[in-house]
Amino acid sequence: MLDMLVEIKKPQKVGIIPCNGEEFCEGTLTRFASRKVLDELRPHDTVTICLPLFIAGGKEDRNFAKNFPTITVDGCDKRCGLISTEKLSSRPYHSIVVSELLKEHGVEPPQSRRALTEKDRAAVDLVANEIANRVDQILKNN
Repeated sequence: MLDMLVEIKKPQKVGIIPCNGEEFCEGTLTRFASRKVLDELRPHDTVTICLPLFIAGGKEDRNFAKNFPTITVDGCDKRCGLISTEKLSSRPYHSIVVSELLKEHGVEPPQSRRALTEKDRAAVDLVANEIANRVDQILKNN
């Protein structure tokens, strides 16, 4: 009788690299949406990569981004997360620009960088769901 070998694949994690931009309200939205994905929507499938530490030379974060799929989530079209990830590690699987996503869906950006209204929470959900969908695409194709 032949023994069957069962290949068990370790679940793959996707790194979420949110911008830390404080200049625009979309930066705040980026962080809230990323936390929602990490804590609620895809807690077992995602990890966060700290962009300032990544830029400052964080070897673990850079190595993760070289060896695992990542999604950059930038608040504005400066794309600091995307540019830094490409320069210091590798090209992310997906790049989301929150200001463009909001415009595409006709959603107004938050007016405050510190406090979100109920209307702003709908924008958080929109961005979080987009991130989660991209995570699903990556995991489905890998």
